[in-house]
Amino acid sequence: MYIVTGGAGMIGSAMIWKLNEMGITDIIVVDNLACTEKWKNLVNRTYEEYIHRDTFLEMVMHDQLPWEVDAVIHMGACSSTTEKDADFLMENNLQYTKAMCELALMNDARFINASSASTYGDGQFGFEDSLETMKKLKPLNMYGYSKQLFDLWAARTGRLDKIASLKFFNVYGPNEYHKGNMKSVVCKAFYEIGETKEMKLFKSYHPDYPHGGQKRDFVYVKDCVEAMWWLLENPQANGIFNFGTGTARTWNELANSVFAAMDIESNISYIEMPEILRGKYQYFTEAPMKRLQDAGCPVKFRSLEEGAKDYVQNYLAQEDPYL
Repeated sequence: MYIVTGGAGMIGSAMIWKLNEMGITDIIVVDNLACTEKWKNLVNRTYEEYIHRDTFLEMVMHDQLPWEVDAVIHMGACSSTTEKDADFLMENNLQYTKAMCELALMNDARFINASSASTYGDGQFGFEDSLETMKKLKPLNMYGYSKQLFDLWAARTGRLDKIASLKFFNVYGPNEYHKGNMKSVVCKAFYEIGETKEMKLFKSYHPDYPHGGQKRDFVYVKDCVEAMWWLLENPQANGIFNFGTGTARTWNELANSVFAAMDIESNISYIEMPEILRGKYQYFTEAPMKRLQDAGCPVKFRSLEEGAKDYVQNYLAQEDPYL
């Protein structure tokens, strides 16, 4: 049985899509659907059972799982970078992840965990996915700190050389529609451009970056799950791995990619950034990908233009935009 926590979320449901593509349906989906629209991410998928995250944790704590566990793909977390409840994040993101890691290792099962590029903070220590860099990092928000604490715990206790913890950069693609304000700018741009024929981007408050010239590493979710499948099949590849394209691109280039995919002439304007974000804003992120490549992963992460075109034309513009 494959356990996918956060299985109704964007990356989790995309991973279930990949597992289904490989003929795997022995899947337990663990999530917290509540009153969200996440359930729509599961409609096209085939799996054994859905279990609420709290119920599943109780089952784990009382050794009540009725299946043999082959892998735990732990994508479940509160991913809001503006979440203020630090105690909630400590329990939901840190302690829950420790429990899932222990579950996998005790069952000699593969454990793949969602860390985050937000652990890199403002980038002052670079973006290398090495132990040396990891120990120096100072995340800018509590979400990033909760992810950093698990990676530190795994390294300190000797577990990191038995698991794969993935630092996702700016992931975009199908099945993110439930995320509200946390949706990717590619997704937001499609609807904004469709309505107004214009795209608004935040102004820059950094002298080294013009408006719209702030840079991020934008990575397509379908490429992420291809690489995750490779990690499932290659349990000797362990430790921290960046998940990005390896090339930083500007917000202007992102907007232009969406305009091109929609066959609409580019029209970009710039607006003030909310005060709450200004002191915590990352002006540059780029994922060095050498470590994953050196491990032997053959997946080629597509360019922003290629990913945006596939996402816009084959999903966002379709009646059923889900994987």
